[in-house]
Amino acid sequence: MTASGARSMLPTLSAEEAGHSAAVTELIREHIVSAGGWLSFERFMELALYAPGLGYYSAGSSKIGAAGDFVTAPEVSDLFSRCLARQCAEVLRACGHGEILELGAGTGRMAATLLTALAQSDALPERYAILEVSADLAARQRERLAELPAALRARVGWLTRLPERPIEGLILANEVADALPCRRFTLGADGIEELGVAVGAGAAGEAAVLHLRSAAPDALLTQACAGILAGLLAPLPHDYSSEVCLRVAPWIASLGECLGRGALLLCDYGLPRSQYYHPQRMDGTLRCHFKHRVHDDPFINVGVQDITAWVDFTRVADAALAADLDVAGFATQAAFLLATGIEELVTRAPDGSARARLAGEARRLLMPGEMGEAFKVMALTRAWDAPLQGFTVQDLRDSL
Repeated sequence: MTASGARSMLPTLSAEEAGHSAAVTELIREHIVSAGGWLSFERFMELALYAPGLGYYSAGSSKIGAAGDFVTAPEVSDLFSRCLARQCAEVLRACGHGEILELGAGTGRMAATLLTALAQSDALPERYAILEVSADLAARQRERLAELPAALRARVGWLTRLPERPIEGLILANEVADALPCRRFTLGADGIEELGVAVGAGAAGEAAVLHLRSAAPDALLTQACAGILAGLLAPLPHDYSSEVCLRVAPWIASLGECLGRGALLLCDYGLPRSQYYHPQRMDGTLRCHFKHRVHDDPFINVGVQDITAWVDFTRVADAALAADLDVAGFATQAAFLLATGIEELVTRAPDGSARARLAGEARRLLMPGEMGEAFKVMALTRAWDAPLQGFTVQDLRDSL
């Protein structure tokens, strides 16, 4: 889809949004000029999402929920978090009621529901820490969690960096890996080319515009792409384009250093590598989210829209093994929720009206055409030998 085509299907920017987007675009343009006219897509994505005070996750607009740009599973229904609480309770009890560290807690709704459910099952963590890069989201989380009973609020704290000492318990990352900046590549006539960002002349009367431009790949990207191509069952066609997130390995390694005993649970949309890099997926998985519309042009609404890419769970698994973590489970979101009792939670609703409402929410979480198949759950563990409840219905580790 062209930029003009994407713009025609999206809501018009407010004056404030347009001004903010122009400021972020100008910042990126300055970085491109300073870098000699070309910037890796990874660096562009990092600036668009995380530039201090300007990036999408650093600025103050609503992002999650009906008033934002997208909806996560915990916002669709508390059923998600109540099921997740059962998996957390299993690990916490085995660790003697250890700790939970949540990465990027969104609106705080998942944390509030988890703590309430864990309190009801007598499996509260000693501490519930939240690591949040967005000051705006952290403020929203504090407001949301302030509504909890005092005994639960007292267990919550916010971090500005990963803890220095390993914890026993759980690390939770719901829709975090998809927002890690990624690099992009294409298969040109002479082999692999990196797709980066340059500045081009706009139409008459318009400012300069950002656009993709290819360049020779460096050794890291060349090696990563060679590894991807070598492991595929079918060759990829000419002009095939996709992305690769080289930040996954250091990210998983840093999280592994924080986990003494317990589990790291990742919930995100993604695929095993053989399905991710499929010949029919010619343009990759990069997606942008703006006011609940999804499109594939990262160069419009810069700084006021989310930019994500699906997760290559094979890369996550490889990174986990390199970090001395075990891949203890991999399943679709639907299978994980069924294993942790979502059907029982629906049937236990107090009346027919509540059951009907929860059944509708459950369908959105479970159905293949909604979130059930695209979203996956992966468990990475250390010093843990017991099976995990959430992966007793399905085990897709052989697909990795």
